Amino acid sequence: MKIIPTEDIRIVVRDRYGKAAEQGGMCCGTTSCCGGAMDVDAISKQIGYQAEDLANLPEGTNLGLGCGNPLEHANVKSGETVLDLGSGGGLDCFLAARAVGPSGHVIGVDMTPQMLAKARGNAVKTGFTNVDFRLGEIEHLPVADNSVDLIISNCVINLSPDKPQVFCEALRVLKPGGRMMVSDLVLRKPLSEKLKSSVEAYVGCVAGASLKEDYLALMRTAGFSSVEIVQEHTYDVGLDFVGKDLAEEAIAAVVSVKVRAVKAS
Repeated sequence: MKIIPTEDIRIVVRDRYGKAAEQGGMCCGTTSCCGGAMDVDAISKQIGYQAEDLANLPEGTNLGLGCGNPLEHANVKSGETVLDLGSGGGLDCFLAARAVGPSGHVIGVDMTPQMLAKARGNAVKTGFTNVDFRLGEIEHLPVADNSVDLIISNCVINLSPDKPQVFCEALRVLKPGGRMMVSDLVLRKPLSEKLKSSVEAYVGCVAGASLKEDYLALMRTAGFSSVEIVQEHTYDVGLDFVGKDLAEEAIAAVVSVKVRAVKAS
């Protein structure tokens, strides 16, 4: 199997998601939008967002790149500090900002400058003053120790070439008793070497995904407790990323999960 070098992964992912920020959503992971105009709101409703969630947000906030709504089971409280790993155009950050209110604070971290620029522009358009977007990698968070009540992430951790480090960093920045609620793609069974070595499939959130049991084990090894899947459903994989010859394998292997975990008090 051809191993994709870590730095090559970062470069390709940054480039593709940078283009998505500039040109609009890139049809990541869902066949429903391939081959035609992408209705991102319709796609988002399919994966757990409500119409009221998506109302009154500027164009370009929702790029249709998620695989679920991480806030759906997060029980966000007024006044909390929320951190979004891979914040993209800012959709989940703005929804969290509504939930925490003016006494709360939301931090979005993204490694793609174009995404950061889009999110900051969207923050100005929405008038949110309790949201802070920072440039950085989720493996090396520009966030202080023990400073966050809740971490969310939406279909981003699967793209990391160093998932153990992501979870260690998440644990570091959470306050004791803080929690993590992520929506992500995982695997029900191992992928073929051809699919695992595909750069296109990696960018499409498939080749970099972990086996479901391994994903949960990585969180526990990092130090999280009460790790549990709160929701799981099948997920259509975009043909643009895996090709027709690998689509059947990818669709059979990939599943979308929402995972909750806690940092011990």
